[in-house]
Amino acid sequence: MAVLPFRPTPFFANKNQAFWTLQAGGWGGAMLLRAMSSLANGQPLSFLVLVLIEMITGFSISLLLAVLYRQLISQRPIITWGVTALVLPFAVGLYAFIGAWVIGLYRPESETNFTQLLIGVFYLDATLLGSWSALYYAINFFLQVEEQNDQMIRLENQATSAQLAMLRYQLNPHFLFNTLNSISTLVLLKQTEPANAMLSRLSSFLRYSLSNETTGRVTVAQEVETLKLYLGIERMRFEERLRTTFSIDPASEPGLLPSLLLQPLVENSIKYAVAPQEAGAEITISTQLVGPNLRITVSDTGPGLQSAATDNRLSGVSFDGGEPVSTGVGLTNTRDRLAQAYGDQHRFEIFEPPDGGFAVQIEIPFERREVAAPVEPSRKLAAVAG
Repeated sequence: MAVLPFRPTPFFANKNQAFWTLQAGGWGGAMLLRAMSSLANGQPLSFLVLVLIEMITGFSISLLLAVLYRQLISQRPIITWGVTALVLPFAVGLYAFIGAWVIGLYRPESETNFTQLLIGVFYLDATLLGSWSALYYAINFFLQVEEQNDQMIRLENQATSAQLAMLRYQLNPHFLFNTLNSISTLVLLKQTEPANAMLSRLSSFLRYSLSNETTGRVTVAQEVETLKLYLGIERMRFEERLRTTFSIDPASEPGLLPSLLLQPLVENSIKYAVAPQEAGAEITISTQLVGPNLRITVSDTGPGLQSAATDNRLSGVSFDGGEPVSTGVGLTNTRDRLAQAYGDQHRFEIFEPPDGGFAVQIEIPFERREVAAPVEPSRKLAAVAG
C-alpha cells in the first residue's frame, strides 16, 4: 500500500491560519461574483473600483465582528444571540451607508437619491454579513464540540490507563504473597540454597516487571520469556511435579498483548492443578493466529470443570448460558484487563479440554509494533536474569 510522503494536517489545526484563509477566500469569491455580475449587466470597467471598495469595506467590518463574536461565543446563549441581534443590523447599516455613499460619489448625476441607494444595497449587504456571521458561529460551535469530544476521549483514555495500571498493580501483591510464602517454607525446611536461588530469580522477575510500563504492551515472545522466568521460580518449589509445554506459533511471536497478562493464568494453574495433586500437573501455553486474531490458550491437566475441586478455583462463579464466569482474583483480573484494553473486540472463554483438565482461551486482535524494539526479548530477559 502506498504511503504519503507527508502527513496531512487538519484544516483547523491552526485556527488563526484557517480563519484568514476562509476570510480571504470568502470575500475574494464574493468580489469575483460581484465583478462578473456587474460586467454581465453592462457596467463599465471603472465600476469594478466600487466593487473592490465595497468588498474591502465588508472585509474590514467582518474583522470587527469577529473580535466581538469571539467574546460573545463563550457567553450564555441569551447574551450571545441578544447582542448579535443588536450589533448585526448596525454593522449592515454601516456597510450599506458606506456603499451607498461611494455609489453616490461615482454617479453624482443619478436621479436616485441617497435613501433609495441605501435601501437598495442594504439587502445585499445584509445577505453577505448575515451569511458571514452564521458561518462564523457555525464553524466555531463545531470546533468547540470537537474540542469537547477530544477532551472526553483524553479523559476516557486516562481513566482506562488508570484502570489498567490498577489491575496490573493488583497482581504484584498477589504474586509476591505466594512466592514469599514458598520462600518462607523453604527457609523453615532449612533449604537455604533453593530459597536463595528463588530469591535471586524473584529479584530478576520483579526487575523485569518494573522495567515495563503498567499500561504497556509486549510481544508474545517477550511474554513467553517472562513466563519461563516465572516458572523457573515455581519449579524451585515443585520440581518434577510442575511440567510445562510451550507451543508457540512463530507467526504469532510479534503479536502484542498487555504485559504480564498470562502470568496470573499460569499461577492459577499452579495453585489449583499442580499444588493439590501428588503427581503434579502439566501446564501448556499455546499461541496461534486465527484469521485477524491472536489466540492464546493456557491449559492444565488438573481437575476439570465437573470436579468438586474446581469449586475453589472458580470461587463465586456464576453460569450464564452454560458458560462459567469467574470471580476469582487471577481470572477476573485477566478478564478485566482485556475488557479495558480491547472492549468488545476480545474473547475470554473457560472450558474443559476433551482430555480433561482446565483451560482458558483468549482471542484478541493481532497487532504488531510499528517500530521494532531495539533489543531482542530473549537478550533483554537474559540480561535481566544475569
